[in-house]
Amino acid sequence: MNEMLNIDNNIIELVNNCEKEISAEFSKIDDIVMYNSTKVLNAFINNRVSTEHFNGTTGYGYGDIGREVIEKIYSEVLGAESSLVRSQFISGTHALTVCLFALLRPNDTLLSITGKPYDTLDEVIGIKDNASSLKSFGVNYEQIDLINDDFDYDKIKEVLTSKKIKVIEIQRSKGYSTRKSISIDLVEKVIKFIKEIDKDVIIMIDNCYCEFVSTKEPTEVGADVIVGSLIKNLGGGIAPNGGYIAGRSDLVSLASERLTVPGEGAEVGPTLGINKQLLQGLFMAPTVVGSALKTAILTSRVLEKLGYLVEPKYNEERVDIVQNIIFNNEEDLVKYCQGIQAASPIDSFAKPYPWEMPGYGDKVIMAAGTFTSGSSIELSCDGPIRPPYIAYQQGSLTYEYGKLGVMKAVSNLVND
Repeated sequence: MNEMLNIDNNIIELVNNCEKEISAEFSKIDDIVMYNSTKVLNAFINNRVSTEHFNGTTGYGYGDIGREVIEKIYSEVLGAESSLVRSQFISGTHALTVCLFALLRPNDTLLSITGKPYDTLDEVIGIKDNASSLKSFGVNYEQIDLINDDFDYDKIKEVLTSKKIKVIEIQRSKGYSTRKSISIDLVEKVIKFIKEIDKDVIIMIDNCYCEFVSTKEPTEVGADVIVGSLIKNLGGGIAPNGGYIAGRSDLVSLASERLTVPGEGAEVGPTLGINKQLLQGLFMAPTVVGSALKTAILTSRVLEKLGYLVEPKYNEERVDIVQNIIFNNEEDLVKYCQGIQAASPIDSFAKPYPWEMPGYGDKVIMAAGTFTSGSSIELSCDGPIRPPYIAYQQGSLTYEYGKLGVMKAVSNLVND
């Protein structure tokens, strides 16, 4: 490793020692991977997947049996009535946008109960002015912040009993905030609480980064609709793009007609030869998510040993594949991200620097030498250039590549 990747021997020893300490945590991940693998395999068998489902369609995409079986499998795996799984979704933000515009009408109110959503939704909602935002169409927005990483139940009850809320949005992953991510147990608890107050309110979950991290998904504990990206967990590092919306059939139907055309909805949308990749990606997803989780656990322990604040700690419950490292200075954040880039299979020779990315309020540094552009189930690391200078690391197609990436990043951090 020292000769091939120029990793300091002291760093190699530190990482190997940390790896021994966290073996019990790895065993827990193995159990989750086995459960979710069983769930996926059973869905493939139940839906009689065949090589004929690999064939794609062009043009309008009528009668695409591969697309249909993919959406049936997703519904079964996610415990949903219906699913919309499409390459026409360009990102998780796009899938969320389609879902929000499908469910909300002028004078309706959207309520976020996990504080402000991820930065790229600012212009979608209208937090930041945009002529195409929900706000510009007369949709109201309110938010309730978390209290000590739990929901503010008193405030939620106050709002729900004083006015009509159409959609409640819960973002499980922390995004670029400093809060903890939301566990499936907390999701189940708050859904039960909300439905006892207003059984008709639609509960929409941003499930990005969280699929297959535990043995349940939000649709299995009462969520009306969930949304995610296929270049994250469920794409398994094989899906080249896409996203999904899953949940109640009537809500998914509305989303399909917003993505395509009213009156045609899910019946159209060519797959253009992507079916095999989507099927194979989902098939591999439990194992790939497991590798990402093990990489995150190792990162947490190693960086904690080096004196940095980390969240979550290596032995805490995992809710998503994201690992936070709080550097408290810009220089260390940048150096760590540059080390991750240097251990990437693609563009390892490039050195990332902070820049003003579209959709973000601060400069952002992004290290992502990935086979699929923007794929965060592959090893990547990014962060906004603002205090407390947090690196958000996620992904890794295999644990071995993740381990090498962490060693290279730490070596760059300590010795550069």
